[in-house]
Amino acid sequence: MATTDRWQALDFGPPPSDGEEPESPVLVDHLADGRIALITLNRPHADNAITTEMGARLTEVVETIAVRPAIRVVVLTGAGTKAFSVGSDLRQRKSMTKEDWLRQRQAFDRTLYTLRELRTPILAAVNGLIGDVLALTGDSVDNIPGVGIGRKSAAALIREFGGLQPLLNNIDKVKSVRTREKLANAREQILQNRKMVDLDCEMELPVAIDELRIQPDYPALISALEKCEFKSLLQEVRDEAAKVGTVVQVNLL
Repeated sequence: MATTDRWQALDFGPPPSDGEEPESPVLVDHLADGRIALITLNRPHADNAITTEMGARLTEVVETIAVRPAIRVVVLTGAGTKAFSVGSDLRQRKSMTKEDWLRQRQAFDRTLYTLRELRTPILAAVNGLIGDVLALTGDSVDNIPGVGIGRKSAAALIREFGGLQPLLNNIDKVKSVRTREKLANAREQILQNRKMVDLDCEMELPVAIDELRIQPDYPALISALEKCEFKSLLQEVRDEAAKVGTVVQVNLL
């Protein structure tokens, strides 16, 4: 199968076929006395491309977390340093029948639905050079200004020079005159952008993490929602209260 310029520019080529599959495609670790669940997509040899098996395991993991109220936050990451996940495993899809593909799509829909419906907050810990790319393209979600370079071009530049700093140190070697001008004129903004998209993992919390634990008063909350006739929200709170009550009963047995 011939490669395309899109694959080359983004460095998201099809994963190799000769990589050794791990024992489990999804790993789960519990940190901070079980309050944090760290989920790792574990196919680094294939850039964590999602197979049917990985999707099924991820669904199972998230459904288990959903009924464990002691878990206060979920961190989702990818193994390795090259990619968080390149998406579906195209090599696996290549050998699928139409029926197999439809079944996989239904399974993936369930995985996405399970993630969306999870009440526990989810943080994505993205490895790799995405911060370098965002420094050039900006990010409207976090109000970070771009410098006039699109994501495809930014990814190609970062891949070609091996990172943001090597790129800025070798602006004169960029082929496009227009791109060279943009990089030179916006150098300070680009460096500021890189700081803004970075996560400060060493920051100390002003209060102990135990003090941030939420313990809803479900009876009072349900009563208030009933009084205000918030029917949709009321049902969601009732469902959540029922799940918590079921887990508590199981733990007491």
